[in-house]
Amino acid sequence: MKVVLQRVSEASVTIDHKKVADIQKGLLILVGIEDLDIQEDIDWLVGKIIKIRIFGDDNDVMNCSVQDVDGDIIVVSQFTLHASTKKGNRPSYLKASKPEFAIPMYENFVQTLEKEFGKKIQTGIFGADMKVNLLNDGPVTILIDSKNRD
Repeated sequence: MKVVLQRVSEASVTIDHKKVADIQKGLLILVGIEDLDIQEDIDWLVGKIIKIRIFGDDNDVMNCSVQDVDGDIIVVSQFTLHASTKKGNRPSYLKASKPEFAIPMYENFVQTLEKEFGKKIQTGIFGADMKVNLLNDGPVTILIDSKNRD
């Protein structure tokens, strides 16, 4: 499972001209799921996301988590995180899970994150054509891969 964390001043998701998610300060999380992912991947990632210190403290040093700053979170499914660009110019998405596997994993990821975060998590809609708008704060963008825990 791969996630891209983006520290945002604001973010929203629009589907068919209707805003379905909208936050101010917090995290926009893009999540990509592959068939090898298991509950342990979810638990590990959620622990990292909740505790990662990428928000500024009183001295503007990245010492605070999203919880510390009372931020919010939007989670968006993103199968293209598993793109392979090794051959040719068209990315291959063979490692990305099919919806039958990915949807329950995505929903489990959101539920686990919500439970550990202690706040409602806003989301896009799995598989929808989403328009994601964000103001990346910093910019701070971090890729975390549950299969690469070094």
